[in-house]
Amino acid sequence: MKAVRAPAPLSVGFILLHRFTLGAFANFVDVLRLAADEGDRSRPIHCQWRVLSPDMSPILSSCGVAISPHERIGDLRRFDYLVVVGGVLEEESLLVDARFDDHLRHAAEAGIPLVGLCTGSFVLHRAGLMNGYKCCVSWFHGSDFLRLFDGLQAVSDQIFVVDRDRLTCSGGASAAHLAAFLVDRHLGKALAAKSLRIMMFNEAVKGETAQPTGSLQVVVRDEIVKRAMLMMQHHLEVPLTIGRLADKLGTSKRLVERHFRSELRSSPQAVYTQIRLDHSRHLLLRTDKSISEIALECGFCDGSHLSRVFRTHYLQAPQHYRSQGPGLLRRQPKPVAWGSKVEAKRSTGSTPSYETKLANSWLGQ
Repeated sequence: MKAVRAPAPLSVGFILLHRFTLGAFANFVDVLRLAADEGDRSRPIHCQWRVLSPDMSPILSSCGVAISPHERIGDLRRFDYLVVVGGVLEEESLLVDARFDDHLRHAAEAGIPLVGLCTGSFVLHRAGLMNGYKCCVSWFHGSDFLRLFDGLQAVSDQIFVVDRDRLTCSGGASAAHLAAFLVDRHLGKALAAKSLRIMMFNEAVKGETAQPTGSLQVVVRDEIVKRAMLMMQHHLEVPLTIGRLADKLGTSKRLVERHFRSELRSSPQAVYTQIRLDHSRHLLLRTDKSISEIALECGFCDGSHLSRVFRTHYLQAPQHYRSQGPGLLRRQPKPVAWGSKVEAKRSTGSTPSYETKLANSWLGQ
């Protein structure tokens, strides 16, 4: 079937899942709204958008605000894009509620590009529409995605991914940047920039921009370093070599090492080890897993290997840390591996290393 397009240069249909994320939807649609007209007048001149549903019942968002659909799902060929907005990840509804699957498959057959916001990408996968495509998944939902969809290409170190006619983003503010990407593509850079400025974004960012994450304990501004560290966090059980990590980043091992030295005054290998140790500390305090289990989950050969590295960095065994808690670590002298170099860098006023920054954050300094 050949798609029949609407008169507006850009036409978007929205499918909102039960308990969808209101912020992702609002960010996306507001970029369209502001690009559609002069100033903030909100007339759908350059862009048109409709909220679609199998019935006309209000759709409840995760925060409790309900949205009323514009119309029932009908002929989707008038849309340039069909956007699926996900939200709260409920396994039962995700795997059982298939009301939208046939509509999504028909849209794909008609050649309509499909967009997944937040966990909307999970629904596209469930419908069999992401096989062979890369898919952006929030770092927060990465493990859930891999558990439910083993073997699929999940990308958790970028804010959005455009892979041919499948566009996916991690949610939140990244939805605005993905919408701006589409506005730029269809209506021009000026209207995309205008929308983002009014929404108080400094500028459009590329999809390759690294996602923020809740587990990095120091602020990293260098994009290569940030993406590398996110990739390290997603490959703890079987650590990547730095050469392999550089390949995945599309750069050279030498360049990665240079960026780490410049940004963190440390090597990628040392930072990788610290990230794995940090995760081991989390598991020691928050789970009842054995030392051997934690070692394997954090990429160490066995419990003895983890214990040796742990002692070198923290001057105590993992078992002792588990029994005493983080309070004891804060009272310890600075780790042997950092030693006098930490003090030397403080005295000279030079930029502290990643390990120093991380140590100081744990020591409350």
